[in-house]
Amino acid sequence: MEFLDLSPLIRARGSIQLPGSKSISNRILLLSALAQGTTEVKSLLDSDDTRVMLDALARLGVNWTRQGDTQDYVVQGVGGAFPVKQAELSLGNAGTAFRSLTAALALSGGDYTLSGVARMHERPIGDLVDALRQLGARIEYLGNAGFPPLKIAPAHLTETHEVAVRGNVSSQFLTGLLLAAPLTGKSITIRVIGELISRPYIEITLNLMRRYGVEVQRDGWQAFTVPAGQAYRSPGTIYVEGDASSASYFLAAGAIGGGPVRVEGVGSASIQGDIRFAEALQQMGADITMGENWVEASSRGRLHGIDADFNHIPDAAMTIAVVALFAQGPTTLRNIGSWRVKETDRIYAMATELRKVGAVVEEGADYLRVTPPVQLQPATIDTYDDHRMAMCFSLVTLGGVAMRINDPKCVNKTYPGYFDAFASITRRADIPVIAIDGPSASGKGTVAALVAQALGFHYLDSGALYRLTALAAQKHAIALDDEAALAQLARNLNVRFEGNEIWLDDERVSDELRTEIIGNGASKVAALPAVRSALLERQRAFRQAPGLVTDGRDMGSVVFPDAAVKIFLTASAEERAQRRYKQLMEKGFSANLTNLLEELRERDARDAARSIAPLKQGADATLLETTHLTIDQAVASVLASYQARQSGQGV
Repeated sequence: MEFLDLSPLIRARGSIQLPGSKSISNRILLLSALAQGTTEVKSLLDSDDTRVMLDALARLGVNWTRQGDTQDYVVQGVGGAFPVKQAELSLGNAGTAFRSLTAALALSGGDYTLSGVARMHERPIGDLVDALRQLGARIEYLGNAGFPPLKIAPAHLTETHEVAVRGNVSSQFLTGLLLAAPLTGKSITIRVIGELISRPYIEITLNLMRRYGVEVQRDGWQAFTVPAGQAYRSPGTIYVEGDASSASYFLAAGAIGGGPVRVEGVGSASIQGDIRFAEALQQMGADITMGENWVEASSRGRLHGIDADFNHIPDAAMTIAVVALFAQGPTTLRNIGSWRVKETDRIYAMATELRKVGAVVEEGADYLRVTPPVQLQPATIDTYDDHRMAMCFSLVTLGGVAMRINDPKCVNKTYPGYFDAFASITRRADIPVIAIDGPSASGKGTVAALVAQALGFHYLDSGALYRLTALAAQKHAIALDDEAALAQLARNLNVRFEGNEIWLDDERVSDELRTEIIGNGASKVAALPAVRSALLERQRAFRQAPGLVTDGRDMGSVVFPDAAVKIFLTASAEERAQRRYKQLMEKGFSANLTNLLEELRERDARDAARSIAPLKQGADATLLETTHLTIDQAVASVLASYQARQSGQGV
């Protein structure tokens, strides 16, 4: 599985131009397709879900074009039902596309098959199908009753003018019925059974239908009537608002990380309910300011927990569950039962991953109670193929801890550029790094480990990652010149460091890594640019409070160019050979001093000559010659350099 390692952060500040709203984008695309006339759609969201809708519309006979490299599209409306009467559509995990297209296709007079990914086939659609059948739609389940995939045949419209649909599972069912109602040509009243959840999303639907010329009469939240004789007409040009759900992550970053963080593209004039996320942050103690098309969040002190009903903003409420980690006291999110039938069971997923970072979590059928930990813990976060899980948990890094996000590309569903945008407003924690470089067998690893122990810092043997790559290549029979395969291997290494022990695929490999065969292999794979790139973020993730001591070839130049102290530790080849010989003999390995000296000289020459991270003293590194020093003296010298740096005396 692919993953992304995020470094500890300390501050969030800046401005973000939001991508278009997913909810608005897919509604506008469908309305433009069904309308009379041509619509110019401005600032459409570029995401997996909108691509799914665009592809489906093209297969259904709708002509659309993208305007150059922009996110502007021109959609030629078909003026009613879709012209293509037979199609098989694969709609991924795009609920906004699946539910609305099911309703529109059921009334389009054709034969259609709708399917999606495995998770979509677990998301209920029975209430929508039951309501459509009341109008005469002919829909069959191709798998489990009440769930996709679906087979649709031409409807036999009944005389019915009124249908009923439950409102407590998904507001997308009501949205689908409302959007499709004008296709019947008659007056349709939709009655909602029970409580209607996610009401702000229905407001979006009604607002956009009005802009396309269709008025809906309503009786509160219980009944909606689409009068007869109405048809969609193009508004000419329509703009997609910035995504208010996506805004929640950046506003939360401003509240957690001090701010101010401003999001542009959504504000007080927004038609999206998720803009009310800002109110929840304000209740938690954040400072919020807002204009027509922007919102800004900051904080001057610690946030505090709240107990609130989040039925109206279920998607953005996920972000509150993570903000709760930074609040004083518990936070309770109520009336969020719809989380159970989203891209994943979000109540279960959130509870599971929040516990990984140290929170105490209580979950119920429709609520979540989060008590923050005394100290956040670094963790590997599973995302369950759910874009919002990945984006939410990136915020935990603002607590000064590293996070590994599994399957980070799941954000492509709604926000492909999310992690770059997040990085643009955040600053890494000011965690000191001591970088120690030097030739093979110079003792840099021993010195680095002892310096880390003396300071209470974390320790990274960067060379071990290259040795682990070489060892894994040996175990998987991958040639040491197969750069692409080695880079993939390095990217997905299953390793862990426990004290002085190193584990690969749950097998202790500390001794194997120190053999000459693996050492020479590490030297070869370390010369490959793709391998070094693959390991770069993994190395940076080791930078955690209170500090890091690391040894390796480009630690001070590439990986941690802002390291507080940079040391080039060396000794004569003869002294290094003696040290290696003694080390091997103490471990019970046979060794030949003459051969070791020759191998070291050959490796020095090879390392100095390579184009990537050649062996040489950096311009800003301090030379530490240890030929005549003991280990303790070398350690003392590095500590003195660090202490001088900390006291402002320079290195």
